[in-house]
Amino acid sequence: MFTGIIKTLGHIRALEPRGAETGITLERGSLGTDECLLGASIAVNGVCLTVAECLDDGFRVHASEETLQCTALGGLKAGDAVNLEPALTLSEPLGGHLVSGHVDGIGHIRERREQGESLFLAIEAPPELGRYIAAKGSICVDGISLTVNQVVGSCFELTLIPHTQEVTTIGARQAGDPVNLEVDIIARYLERLLRRKHDL
Repeated sequence: MFTGIIKTLGHIRALEPRGAETGITLERGSLGTDECLLGASIAVNGVCLTVAECLDDGFRVHASEETLQCTALGGLKAGDAVNLEPALTLSEPLGGHLVSGHVDGIGHIRERREQGESLFLAIEAPPELGRYIAAKGSICVDGISLTVNQVVGSCFELTLIPHTQEVTTIGARQAGDPVNLEVDIIARYLERLLRRKHDL
């Protein structure tokens, strides 16, 4: 599990296509070696990946065909910055919201504009995810825990403070860019419970 509070920015060092799958080598930014141990889970732009090899200043992961099809990782290239978050431990505060690192779909930025020092973004989610997104609720965008301002259909709006823009990749995103989306896990469980109750 993760919190959606980004620990550091990393960079893609190399991509190694292996048929329909890809090996990804990353620089680890300020993550400690104890956070990049073999078998550790690290969220890369919100995608939970397993460390397959430890390097002096980075780590290597393996992205399966399923991962590449269901997330925006397939569009990354060498040199790109990525948001990194190690797995949550019981000694850490839950500053964002509960995030599984299992991306629900790919959204696209429809509008970007400056609002003073803050940044406004409108993001179009896949239609099937719209019902899980609520005004003042939480959503995970490229691994970042954010609060939804309002929702119109499957499009939702965000306001990003300067700090979020500075310490994550989202400040550099432009209209048309794809982003990984994970809806609030509580909304999914609530829907499941209500459906079961209705079916009884």
